[in-house]
Amino acid sequence: MIGRLKGVLVAKQPPWIMVDVGGVGYELEAPMSTFYDLPEVGREVVLCTHYAVKEDTVALYAFLREDERALFRAVQKVSGIGARIALAVLSGVSVEEFSRLVQTSDLAALTRIPGIGKKTAERIVVELRDRVDGLGGAVVAAATGAGADPAAEAAIALQALGYKPVEVTRLVRAASAPGDRAEDIIRKALKAALR
Repeated sequence: MIGRLKGVLVAKQPPWIMVDVGGVGYELEAPMSTFYDLPEVGREVVLCTHYAVKEDTVALYAFLREDERALFRAVQKVSGIGARIALAVLSGVSVEEFSRLVQTSDLAALTRIPGIGKKTAERIVVELRDRVDGLGGAVVAAATGAGADPAAEAAIALQALGYKPVEVTRLVRAASAPGDRAEDIIRKALKAALR
């Protein structure tokens, strides 16, 4: 699976971008939230990616921030929602705003996102209410290696292990201490979760 790309941005034509990584050009589809913050063509870029394989297609999606990728994945877990609507969500609202809309059951605002009707909005609220809380806060930085926030890296790892965002936020806050590495925070958070 391809989870991250670092290379030179060689083309951007919404919704597509191309990144040259060591002489290989990767075509990626990205939401507008990523397009707004992309550097100029010819500059280096680091992207979180989502690799999708379906019966008849293979696609690679790009995000500048880990919380966007996490939301993209979470939205697709709702029955009847695929990548197109997930991209429309990220193109229409921020991660924090989407989380707020779901938490407050704002169906009117959700239905203004292209591809989401009343029934789909209702399913989103019911199926994602527990998953989106904390998405905008718990996962604020991509785990991109050196210089990444250890608490954010720990939060990403805990979510990958299946913990809900609300629980991840609570565990990471309780386990974090100045100078801790991500591994230390994860270890302490997992011990606390088992108590």
